[in-house]
Amino acid sequence: MDIALIANIVGYIASIAMVLGYMPQAIHTIRTRNTDGIAMPTFVLMGIGSIGFAIQGLLIDNWPLVLTNVITSLSSITIASIKIYNDYFKKK
Repeated sequence: MDIALIANIVGYIASIAMVLGYMPQAIHTIRTRNTDGIAMPTFVLMGIGSIGFAIQGLLIDNWPLVLTNVITSLSSITIASIKIYNDYFKKK
């Protein structure tokens, strides 16, 4: 089997796993608006990392890398935005 084909298959499997790993937290946060147990630095750094990997994927024309990291970037931005709202703007 061609090494490029194997690399693409592994890339798509990793993409699916990453998105499926991120989405439950994003969906839970959006539905409940509860961010008490979320560490802000984690989601900021993960968002920055995802944006960097998305850019890298564009530069090397690796679509599994691009798609995965665009989705995870959007999830991180959404979660971080709700966290900022809850921590700094919501009256407690």
